[in-house]
Amino acid sequence: MADARVSFTEMMTLEARGVDSYLGRGPSYPWGGLYGGQIVAQSLVAAAATVESMFVVHSLHAYFIRRGDAEEPIRFDVERLRNGRNFVTRAVVARQSRGAILHMSASFQAVLAAAYIQTHPFPQVPNPDRMDDNSWSPMIERRLVTERDGRAMAWLRIPEAPPDDAVLAAAALAYLSDDLATDAVRSEQQSADGVGSRLWNGISLDHAIWFHQTPTGPEWQLHDFRCEGVGAPRGLARGQLFSRGGDHLATVAQEVLLRPATA
Repeated sequence: MADARVSFTEMMTLEARGVDSYLGRGPSYPWGGLYGGQIVAQSLVAAAATVESMFVVHSLHAYFIRRGDAEEPIRFDVERLRNGRNFVTRAVVARQSRGAILHMSASFQAVLAAAYIQTHPFPQVPNPDRMDDNSWSPMIERRLVTERDGRAMAWLRIPEAPPDDAVLAAAALAYLSDDLATDAVRSEQQSADGVGSRLWNGISLDHAIWFHQTPTGPEWQLHDFRCEGVGAPRGLARGQLFSRGGDHLATVAQEVLLRPATA
């Protein structure tokens, strides 16, 4: 049985298995299978292991191909697509015995001393220290602000994420960024249905992150997701991620497939 108590650092410590190939594992989750944010985060760590430290991730784009199995190890195979002076590009395929479960491309940029001009406003929200926790994993802390009418917003953090490791800080953000997109799309559909109960389940299809500023691993992040539209029956959610101090850390987009919930 997969260990549900694995720590974030343990999860992100991948074992080298040949040239540009790494092995990782995941815990069991309440819903069964693996969590997509885990596979994205581990794929990012695998890609970063093949990149010089002067480069930092600025974007990633991932497709969820098959449901992962917590009982099996995951192999991450990295392809070095380009090594440039300013940009480095990698492709990662995460595999288990049934085949590929995720394909991701990631781009890294040489660190530049340039100011980020923030245009997206920081929402007015309650202090996370004064809110109740509703986490679905012992690894994270979660304070839900709202989940209705196509919007899902929460404070999230991984308390044990290292504070001084840029790669793991980006991986922690990636891990958390897969949490709320489904809720935003589902709440939009259920608002249109005129019901309050969860008549739909959501499956993540693809996931993209653009990193604007370097996050700090263990600190609170505000994730603010809105549904951009739903039908056919796919829905698109776009999220803005902020530091506790209001800095715009990242933009996330995810497409979600809705399926009727079963009793």
